[in-house]
Order: sequence, then structure tokens, then C-alpha cells
Amino acid sequence: MTGARPVLALTRFKLAAYVGAHRVVQPFIGLLAIMILLYSTRVTPGQELATYSDSAALLVPVFAWAVRGLLDTEPDVQRLISATAAGRPGREVAGGLLAGAAVAACLALLALLVPLGIGFTAFPGGEVLAGGTALHVLSLVTGTALGALTSRPILPDPAVSTLSLIGGYAAVLLISLAPVTWLTVPVIGWIRAANEPSFLTASLPGLAAPTLAWCAVGLFVYIRLRRAHP
Repeated sequence: MTGARPVLALTRFKLAAYVGAHRVVQPFIGLLAIMILLYSTRVTPGQELATYSDSAALLVPVFAWAVRGLLDTEPDVQRLISATAAGRPGREVAGGLLAGAAVAACLALLALLVPLGIGFTAFPGGEVLAGGTALHVLSLVTGTALGALTSRPILPDPAVSTLSLIGGYAAVLLISLAPVTWLTVPVIGWIRAANEPSFLTASLPGLAAPTLAWCAVGLFVYIRLRRAHP
């Protein structure tokens, strides 16, 4: 097989194994808990984007947990077999990241759609939906990077992996309290900016740039480490 076909085949295989092992239930429960927390009382008009920003910030560790769980599903020997069958180790890494991102995207879609039916008092406008979608995309990219860096191929000890995931998220929150947004992924900045006017045009580009840059660095480190420890 050449091109994208082996990567897509591995992505489907990893998704099937993840769902079959019922590990998808764990992040879904986390998503459900956050939905109950945010939408047990209907959101009043004008507060939809602010609530979406809270959702995006709180879901980062849920997305990370989902990605980590997917990457941990395959035993080490099976992962090596998959890399060999794909022809190149990089294809197995790409398949895992795509599968993890796909799971996170499904959870993010639920987080966006559920409030439209049971969470908001009134249906929000297009700008709110666009802003909420953008924030959840940033959240799932952040969660994908964090989950990959704390997965078993990088951190074999489950306790160390779990503590690193929680500690990494806590560190991001603490550092993002600083007024300089480029120090880390500005999760707190997402929440603050959602209450400002012209969020899409004035605030979002300045928040997206450091978020995507730090996530790119994290994924680059993950890929480099996977090359060293397949």
C-alpha cells in the first residue's frame, strides 16, 4: 500500500479497537459531567459564547484522556506489527494521531450541539456558533497534543502518565493566568476573550496563534520521541 491508504486503514483499525475495548465510555462520562455542570440551568441570551468558552477550557483534559486512551489501546507488540505492516513507522504514528483527533472531534461536536437543544434559552446567532466552534477546535487540538505526550508509548507507567496529564493541564491553566499569551496555550485567555465584543475578529487570531504554535511543538516532540521509541 502507498500514499494515504495505509494511514487511513490504520486509523480505522485503531478506532475499531478503541470502541471495541469500551474505552470511549470514559471520556464520554467526562463530557457528560461537564455538560451537566454547564447546562443544568439554561443559559440566558447573550451568555452563549461565554459558556462555550467555559466548555472548551474544561474539555481539554477530556479530549486528552480520549486521545491517550486510544493510543494506549493497542499492546506494544501489536503497535510494532501495525508499524511494520504500514511500511513506515511514521504511518502508524499518523494513524494514531488521526484516530485520536477523530474521537476528540466527535466529543467536541456533541459539546457544540447538545446546548442547542437543551442548554440555551434561545438559539444563538452565527457569530456565536462560529466562535464556539473555533474554541472547541483549539481545545481538541490542545487535548490531542497533551494526550499524545502522555500516552503509553511516551510514558509507560500508568500512574506517571495520569499525573502528567493532570499536571500538564494544571500547568497550562496556571501559566495562562499571566498577561503574556505566548507563554503557553492561553486557555484562560479563551474564557476572558469570549466576553469581549468582536471576539472573532479582534481576539480569536491572537489566541489561536500561540495555541496552534504550542500544539505544533508538542506534536513535533511526540513524533520525534516515537521515532526514538516506537
